[in-house]
Amino acid sequence: MKLWGGRFGKETEDIVHRFTSSLSFDRRLARQDLRVTEAHALALRECGILSPDEYQRVLSALRDMGRELEEGSFPIGGDEDIHSAVERVLVERLGETGAKLRTARSRNDQVAADLRLYLMEEAAEVMHRLTDLMEVFLDLAEEHLGVIMPGFTHLQPAQPVLLSHHLLAYFEMFKRDLERFAQARSRMDRCPLGSGALAGVGFPLDRWLLAEESGFGGITANSVDAVSDRDFAADFLYAAALTSVHLSRLAEEIVMWMNPRFGFLRLDEAYTTGSSIMPQKANPDLAELIRGKAGRMVGHLVSLLVMLKGQPLAYNRDLQEDKEGVFDAAEQLRSMLEITAAAMRTAEFDRERMLEAAAEGYLNATDLADYLVGKGVPFLRAHEAAGKAVRMCLDRGGIPLEELSLEDLRALEPSFEEDVYSCLSLQECVKARDLPGGTSPGRVEEALREARDWLEAEGRRLTR
Repeated sequence: MKLWGGRFGKETEDIVHRFTSSLSFDRRLARQDLRVTEAHALALRECGILSPDEYQRVLSALRDMGRELEEGSFPIGGDEDIHSAVERVLVERLGETGAKLRTARSRNDQVAADLRLYLMEEAAEVMHRLTDLMEVFLDLAEEHLGVIMPGFTHLQPAQPVLLSHHLLAYFEMFKRDLERFAQARSRMDRCPLGSGALAGVGFPLDRWLLAEESGFGGITANSVDAVSDRDFAADFLYAAALTSVHLSRLAEEIVMWMNPRFGFLRLDEAYTTGSSIMPQKANPDLAELIRGKAGRMVGHLVSLLVMLKGQPLAYNRDLQEDKEGVFDAAEQLRSMLEITAAAMRTAEFDRERMLEAAAEGYLNATDLADYLVGKGVPFLRAHEAAGKAVRMCLDRGGIPLEELSLEDLRALEPSFEEDVYSCLSLQECVKARDLPGGTSPGRVEEALREARDWLEAEGRRLTR
């Protein structure tokens, strides 16, 4: 059963039907379509299109269909889309009463409502999984307080930091992701029902009733915008793409840190895979797949934006292409968050190897320069002296800065004194970064407390 066709003198060619049909993927919106149809039936009863008895029959049929959907017995056939399928079944079961449901609505406002509801639910699910992952990172940071590791810039050894500080950097990324999904979800929460095809409808529907019964917090302000807007889908895909980018950055570090040349991290064997030819291998395939899927997520966002940019107002059939990327992004992101949380929850960090690596590469050279600044030497000159000290160490076979004698140091800069050696230990280097947001033990403990408080209060509030 088509929802159109009266003006046509020919049947649609099968090839056209197959090309234009969206049922293979928009059937995911069946539950939302039933909910929206139930709200529409109530609004039609309130404005006199359906009698109370007809409304009850429609309501009963829709709830039967909902149960069938849960059981997997809903009779989806060769319909054009999920909206056609729902309406076909209503007409088959209720006759003329079912046919009245087409009054005062279009697939244009119907699909916009369905997709908004779907993405509101998906955003909520993603947010719950994000908070689970954030809790894993807080637990890891708490467990490894005091563990020193090398920090990197340009993937070169830079300065020592606490592992907990590094882990909390990911917490901050995921915190922004959580807020971003909450903001996106808030903007989705407007009901387009009553907008019709583009101009509104000619029946006195109570749009606020439609919104409340469908599960929205408000209504859209402009009918032309309501049916053509997919900003809410772009919001979701942007938030999903950026979350995936953050997961990909973590995945890249997992891959590197599991390499014996780093040796910082071991994933539980249950979260690795083997090789079909090399018996010794335990590969971080899940991290590599997350890294790959992140590109796929960015592609979904770009695809939607490119599709939207060329559309005049109002609705165009191009908008059918908004869904497959959205559905895939939602499903993939849920899996990525779940597997990352599970893998990191059971991961083991090699504290000794991290400390050993932090002692390589002259990560205390900045502290040597800072020491001179404390003696009144301008930083430009102090930087030069510290750089020459590193050069001297390299020329002597790569000895550490601590092995240079006081005479060696004074030959570079007379302001060096005996107390210089106390500032060169990794513990002192870390301790010196004692300001908000820094890596000193006290600041990291403070940041950890604040992060946990935020997650328990604001984070949980956002996910309600």
